[in-house]
Amino acid sequence: MAIRRPSQIQTTCIPQILKGKDCIGGARTGSGKTIAFAAPILQKLSEDPFGVFAVVLTPTRELALQISEQFAALGATMNLRQTVVVGGMDMISQALELQRRPHIVIATPGRLADHVRSSGEEAIAGLRLAKFLVLDEADRLLTPGFADDMTDCMGILPGAKKRQTLLFTATITDSVMRIKDGKSSSELFVHELSNKAISIPDSLSQRYLFIPSHVREAYLAALLELPTNEKKSAIVFVNRTSTAEVIRRMLRQMGLRVTALHSQLAQRERIDSLGRFRAEAARVLVATDVASRGLDIPVVQMVINFDIPADPDDYIHRVGRTARAGRTGESISLVTEHDVVRIQAIEKRVGQQMTTYDDVTENMVIRDYLQSTSNIRREVLMDIEREESSSSSGPKRKKRKAYS
Repeated sequence: MAIRRPSQIQTTCIPQILKGKDCIGGARTGSGKTIAFAAPILQKLSEDPFGVFAVVLTPTRELALQISEQFAALGATMNLRQTVVVGGMDMISQALELQRRPHIVIATPGRLADHVRSSGEEAIAGLRLAKFLVLDEADRLLTPGFADDMTDCMGILPGAKKRQTLLFTATITDSVMRIKDGKSSSELFVHELSNKAISIPDSLSQRYLFIPSHVREAYLAALLELPTNEKKSAIVFVNRTSTAEVIRRMLRQMGLRVTALHSQLAQRERIDSLGRFRAEAARVLVATDVASRGLDIPVVQMVINFDIPADPDDYIHRVGRTARAGRTGESISLVTEHDVVRIQAIEKRVGQQMTTYDDVTENMVIRDYLQSTSNIRREVLMDIEREESSSSSGPKRKKRKAYS
């Protein structure tokens, strides 16, 4: 895997996990957290292989699939059996996989909770004997949105005294710290970020453009087609699935190789879209925050925040898709008159101020992009409206959520 020496979190956490301690691992994105828990789990599994040995919970389907790839690579020589249990896939096939007692179960809480509630004892019996529980992106899993599903998942697993619990995150939040406060130092090892600013790597350039909100599309087009950027692989983050679809269609009409990733796509489309971007068949990925957590895509050179996230931690995870594992990268945020408070909160959270991006000028945008992007946006919105009218006149469909 071309890993010559362990990262800091691997050096500190792996020996403690092998000693049998619970662990909270906090480290910036791209620092090798997956191997920090996968390697010791596989070491322990090799000593006593049986049934469902570890359950790994993670907030997104894409991250679950990526973790599975890491386990497969590390466990290639030991006949490892694993399964991925996520939404968008056939429930019956997943239940049959669980009945076969794979060594590693990697799941999103929602789908694993569905199996706990409805798939019967044969499917979930193996979970009752798991030796490890891993919460990857623990800060996200411990939010109220996952609470009910997490409760059901935890209810089927062995109690805290009968398993090792490993929490890994790039942002240690109050909910994570409450777990720390409830454990003695002999039971729990904590690898914390030395300070909040370290969550942003030094190799990441953070810049912004302060612009009127109604011309963001024109500035985005200018950014992506700038001679210095036209060959860079970029992720464009938005806050809503509807925005992602509009931007994807607009960029495609402009001739850019673009794909999208958000929660309203079918699972096969999500896998194909991410695969196209990884293989550089698409240069631009337009995504909601389903792509902000943990995904390791080495080709990403630039992250553009088309929408500014409300939570500063979401910003940290977004820009963490670039400048990973010692590589350089840049993030550019399109800041409007409505985003000033959010930007100030982000700067306070990461401990440094963004600098202005001067390569795209107002005159350039007005001259070359404003009229064309306005026309394309109008056409795209009309196309979407026609499609929605056509579908609403056919068989009734379940109304989709606007947010990812």
